[in-house]
Amino acid sequence: MTTPDTQRPRSGSDILRTALRRNVGAMAGGTLLMGMYQAGETAFPIALGLIVEHTMRDRSLGALGLSIAVLAVIITTVSLSWRFGMRILQKANTTEAHRWRVKVAACGLQPVARDVDLKSGEVLTIATEDADQTADIIEVVPLLISSLVAVVVAAVALGLADIRLGLLVIVGTVAILSCLSVLSKRIGTSTQEQQARVARAGAKVADLITGLRPLHGFGGNHAAFRSYREVSTEAKVQAITVAKVNGAYAGTALALNAVLAGAVTLTAGWLAFDGRISIGELVMAVGLAQFIMEPLKLFSEMPKYVMMARASAERMALVLTAPPVMTPGSERPAESADVEIDCVRYGTLRKLKFQVSAGEFVAIAAYQPRTAADLASILAVNVPPGTYEGTVRVGGRDLADLSVEAVREHVLVNPYDGEIFAGTLRSNIDPSGTSRMVPEAVEASMLTDVVALHREGLDYGVRDRGANLSGGQRQRLSLARALAADSDVLVLHDPTTAVDAVTEQLIARNVAKLRRGRTTIVLTSSPALLDAADRVLVLDDGVVTAEDTHRNLLAKDESYCSAVAR
Repeated sequence: MTTPDTQRPRSGSDILRTALRRNVGAMAGGTLLMGMYQAGETAFPIALGLIVEHTMRDRSLGALGLSIAVLAVIITTVSLSWRFGMRILQKANTTEAHRWRVKVAACGLQPVARDVDLKSGEVLTIATEDADQTADIIEVVPLLISSLVAVVVAAVALGLADIRLGLLVIVGTVAILSCLSVLSKRIGTSTQEQQARVARAGAKVADLITGLRPLHGFGGNHAAFRSYREVSTEAKVQAITVAKVNGAYAGTALALNAVLAGAVTLTAGWLAFDGRISIGELVMAVGLAQFIMEPLKLFSEMPKYVMMARASAERMALVLTAPPVMTPGSERPAESADVEIDCVRYGTLRKLKFQVSAGEFVAIAAYQPRTAADLASILAVNVPPGTYEGTVRVGGRDLADLSVEAVREHVLVNPYDGEIFAGTLRSNIDPSGTSRMVPEAVEASMLTDVVALHREGLDYGVRDRGANLSGGQRQRLSLARALAADSDVLVLHDPTTAVDAVTEQLIARNVAKLRRGRTTIVLTSSPALLDAADRVLVLDDGVVTAEDTHRNLLAKDESYCSAVAR
């Protein structure tokens, strides 16, 4: 049964409610301690007023000692309650932010429907800044309540001295919040727009870094940088707008709080001059007028932080509510590792039909590169089954009836541009640290020379995106990772385009040997890989136009010969 915490939130409000619900214990403790802190802060001027009042009537060392003891208790309470209250709330805040970061990252790693316009840079911003700002609601609510406690205590204390002072605090607080609520709504809207523009700038940076080499190759780097400058400038302009609104909010809040404090002070002075309150009550009122500035400032700022948390939560909901690429099924592939493509029509594929038996090594020579990319996308479950005609079966089961997790446990599709991560050669080959095929994978992919080149061997450090490796080394590292996974069905898409002919010949022979008895599909135009395969399927204009061994096709098919001969 699905619990409320594991259900997928539908909106930003759902996210905030979930965050509040699962931190109710920490928030209750934090609210109690922060309430004690605010009450102690407010009690300080009240105690001073009472001390002055009693000292004027009872001028003795005992009364002085008692007064000092009372002030010491108040100061100790204020200090300890703040220390432990903020510790509880910040721990809960940090833990909650971590939970949402993990949840957003998990959703970002899953393929989503193509109509959801979320780029990796945007997901990164949402998983960091927005997750942190959303979790701030854990601190905002207790601080809001504790500030309200301080205002109520001050209003009651002043009301006991004179009802007009108490009413002045209550009416003034309501008026301040009413004025600031208008600005807080604008802050929420402006902040949401700023976060969206910053995320777009982050996505643009990620795209530029990914395509930096080809951009330099055809001289498009300056145009790309200008494009980023425009996006970044938009984010800067919006950030300035948000800063102006925040400044106006903070300035207005400070001015209104100062006006209220001044009004309380002047009213108390007039009442004391008129003889309606005592000197001790005047001291208390003046002290409260000063001390109440802090909780009033905090109380008036809370709506702004609530709006910011809500804006961030709404952006997180964009990721968390993004529909999956396919509705997960409940079935799993059968033990048989065969693959069948039955009359599939998608993109450049036109009623494509073929079957790969369990344990077979099949090479697919696609005359149009786009055709190979479309087929790889379907096998990798990057395309929902409902968006293409025909049926794909893995292990005798329809792909639409299988869960994405089950498909990926059974089938591994290694793209031609496999990502290389910062870490070591070993961590890139075996990210989980559980593979028993690492030595064989390294040898089969001809990565042995890279390992032997460095004293650290497989523990040689790899920079982000493999920046310290050549193109051929990165490609062989990606291939080694795919082979080390030892999946039932392995699909390789152009695994040797960046290596020399001699190395390519050795890799083809090694892969065929290592994968013997395991289902392997290679989308390639490499003569070496085509020759190592049990049979070759020729794809032209989205359909299979020929099928035979590589050498037979070379002998009898001129189109094939001209397409793959080097």
